[in-house]
Amino acid sequence: MTRTEYSWLLPSAMAADPDLYDPEPAGERRVRTNARGRVRRTVRDWVVDLLFFLFAALMAMIVIDQSHQFNENQAVVRFDEIVGLLSCCAVWLRRRWPVQLALGLALVGVFSPAVAGALIVAVFSFAVHRPFKPVAIAGPIMIAFGTVQPFVRPDPATSVVASVVAGLVILLLALGWGMLVRSQRQLYVALRERAHRAETEAALRAEQAQRLAREAIAREMHDVLAHRLTLLSVHAGALEFRPDAPPAEVARAAGVIRDSAHDALQDLRQIIGVLRAPGDGGPEDRPQPTLATLDALVEEVREAGMAVVLDNRVQDPDQVPAVLGRTVYRIAQEGLTNARKHAPGAEVTVAVTGAPGTGVVVAVDNPAPSGPVGTVPGSGQGLIGLTERATLAGGSLEHGATGDGGFHVRAWLPWAA
Repeated sequence: MTRTEYSWLLPSAMAADPDLYDPEPAGERRVRTNARGRVRRTVRDWVVDLLFFLFAALMAMIVIDQSHQFNENQAVVRFDEIVGLLSCCAVWLRRRWPVQLALGLALVGVFSPAVAGALIVAVFSFAVHRPFKPVAIAGPIMIAFGTVQPFVRPDPATSVVASVVAGLVILLLALGWGMLVRSQRQLYVALRERAHRAETEAALRAEQAQRLAREAIAREMHDVLAHRLTLLSVHAGALEFRPDAPPAEVARAAGVIRDSAHDALQDLRQIIGVLRAPGDGGPEDRPQPTLATLDALVEEVREAGMAVVLDNRVQDPDQVPAVLGRTVYRIAQEGLTNARKHAPGAEVTVAVTGAPGTGVVVAVDNPAPSGPVGTVPGSGQGLIGLTERATLAGGSLEHGATGDGGFHVRAWLPWAA
């Protein structure tokens, strides 16, 4: 059941939406009023107001009946009747003017005990709808008026001391009860706002997690598929520009294209498998690349006709952490892909050095291309992905053109001792 379904059971201030609250300078919160300056009452408000009106009317009738019995002055009796009637009607204004109503009834109550019931309701409402500071200021004033009343209009059936004590106890109980109700309402509003804030933060965290997942998938797809598709492009271009190639060379190029397409499909299935929920029955993941598989990558691009020099000085590649090795592999793979696209025919050098405690340095260098190179679509996205990958791993990556027209990519990645 949502809040709108049971809001009629709440006071109007609590049933309002949290967005309808405005902070006041004193730190309190009020409800925005409508065009007529009034807060719309809920069903509960009407019921409570009616009960308070009946309570004030019952108290006024009891006091007026006693006034008829013990007071022979008809003017005083008529005064009590009129004041009692007006005070009962004033109870309906307790939400709009709680301070004025409480102080006014306390002053009138000095001269007429018929407002006793309405005064209790007004004091209670004053403590509910106003913060502690106004209550602390106006409360003693109302208590003082209540203390003076037994001396101005003594009760023939009760002593003055008993009347003073009873009045003080009743007013203090009304104030305390009202302050307790106010604190409970503030706690409810605070918990509701906290829940609303928690829901908003949870939605933001979910959105951020989705964004990070999309970025990771996009980065992985670029790193993997760009390399495979570049191989396909190179061999397809060779077949296009050398239609008179020997059949053996054509068959070898076609076999490389087939193998590269197969590997690209397998990598694509693996990446898409990340999006599947557990238990979908998808194929098992292929082994993730590591530093130990860097030799296979270099051999693959050599078969594609690219001159590559590998200088791997890591003593035991199998001991390199899987995440670190995969990051080194992706950086070398992207560097080779970029060199193949922007410097075809140039000899590329891949150097990997490092040890536990000092980190791993991977560098990919290529000289200037031997001839003009056309514009390659999508350039630059791979380097952005590599920078993000290195940063997520806790390292850094730098890249740029060299003085002789070549290109240099160097990354440092931490390797815990």
